[in-house]
Amino acid sequence: MKTPALFLTLLATATAAFAADPIKLGEYASLTGKEAGFGQTSHHGIILALEEINATGGVLGRPLELAYEDNQTKSGESATAVKKLLSRDKVVALIGEVSSGRSLEAAPIAQAAHIPMVAPAATNPKVTQTGNYIFRVCFIDPFQGTVMAKFAKEDLKAKKVAILSSVSNAYSLGLAKFFKETFVPAGGEVVTEKNFSEGDKDFRAQLTAVKAAGVDAVFVPGYYTESALIVRQARDLGLTMPFFGGDGWEDEQLLKIGGEALNGCYYSTHFSAENTDPVVAGFATKYKARWNGEVPGAFSALGYDAVYVIADAIKRAGTTDGPKLRDALAATKNFPGVSGVTTIDKDRNASKAATIIALHDGKAKFFKTVAP
Repeated sequence: MKTPALFLTLLATATAAFAADPIKLGEYASLTGKEAGFGQTSHHGIILALEEINATGGVLGRPLELAYEDNQTKSGESATAVKKLLSRDKVVALIGEVSSGRSLEAAPIAQAAHIPMVAPAATNPKVTQTGNYIFRVCFIDPFQGTVMAKFAKEDLKAKKVAILSSVSNAYSLGLAKFFKETFVPAGGEVVTEKNFSEGDKDFRAQLTAVKAAGVDAVFVPGYYTESALIVRQARDLGLTMPFFGGDGWEDEQLLKIGGEALNGCYYSTHFSAENTDPVVAGFATKYKARWNGEVPGAFSALGYDAVYVIADAIKRAGTTDGPKLRDALAATKNFPGVSGVTTIDKDRNASKAATIIALHDGKAKFFKTVAP
């Protein structure tokens, strides 16, 4: 996908049929840079939803128009992007980042402007704690951490675990914390914890310590690039135990980087295109047709659902006025989406099931679903 770094505006082809002014939504995402895989797949889901809605008459008789900014996976750029979208493009709602850290950069700006922001996949609890205009359509890390702790104990039969987490990543540190809070009281032992930073490429020192600790499994709550490199280097050092992580592993680049080293590894996420539910299957078919055979991932589904949740709230509010749209988003109940049914709770979070993915023979396979 070709994605310029500066301001871009997408107006779906159906827009020409409308006489009314468009409703502008704003998106900021990592479309280039180290974590572009996150932003591009979410962006594809967002565009598909927008085109479908416009093809069926838009919202309140008006087309949806998407203004979007590439934060280039750089610290600080999300805040700059959101300021542009609010001041220049006058968007009525923001579709936030997949990354919790970059969502946290932008959330205070949206809150101060009284413009609702919906994060597709930012799972750190602090994101929605920013204020009452900040929402998400995904589960949060306390649930994800609990799921992976139970998975380690019950499915992997692990009694002793090591944790490798990124000290520069709010998502990674939070998920490690919530994992420990369930795993240890349940009788498990975290034998060793080692840290790394985003962008690191050599993890042999940490892995040598892990090898000496004699653990049954290793939890790596990181993003896909570092996580894949960690597992590759672990196998080179003779570590054969399973490694497992959270939804930060969710990208096709994980398998491209990690290859066969990832055999026997697992991660939790929000969605699997292998799910045989008719709603999921229908979405996967439409998505692959729109994006030249690309298989939708979790962030594709969550980006798609974020648009539909916003559109539904605009319809129920009968207006794009910020406070009224905020109230309608907060009242979202049992909204059917491709990533599951969305109900926004009092803390503006969504209660969703988690999907466990197993990695084997260069493929990511559906393993099980864990309900909240």
